[in-house]
Amino acid sequence: MAFGRLERSTGPQPMSDINMTPLIDVMLVLLVIFMITAPLMSSALRLDLPRAEGAQPSDAPQSIELAIDAQGRLFAAGAAVDEDALRARVAEAARLNPATEVQLRADRSVPYGRVAELIGLVQKGGLNRIGFVTETARP
Repeated sequence: MAFGRLERSTGPQPMSDINMTPLIDVMLVLLVIFMITAPLMSSALRLDLPRAEGAQPSDAPQSIELAIDAQGRLFAAGAAVDEDALRARVAEAARLNPATEVQLRADRSVPYGRVAELIGLVQKGGLNRIGFVTETARP
């Protein structure tokens, strides 16, 4: 009869590292989601534009997008601004290129007086080319 030595095997050691692969996968998926949705967020401003026949998009080389929503808030390039910041932005655009066109998008329910105030603000800033953006009329 042969007796062998009974050795205990130590077994696998516990893992002390964090598995980064799932974390990186989740971060990449979130990055792709944000990359896809970021351009859509810029047009998140919902306006009920008036309809007009013969409305065609302008091919102005330089333009500034201004908008007034139904509550009368001002937006420049999709971001909310106050009147002082808008004055500064218009004055800077007029200083760089006086032929810059202002593309004005006003909600259908905004009173004309508020639109006239915005036009006066833009003209006082030095820009005189103002285009009104509308939707094309349905047939």
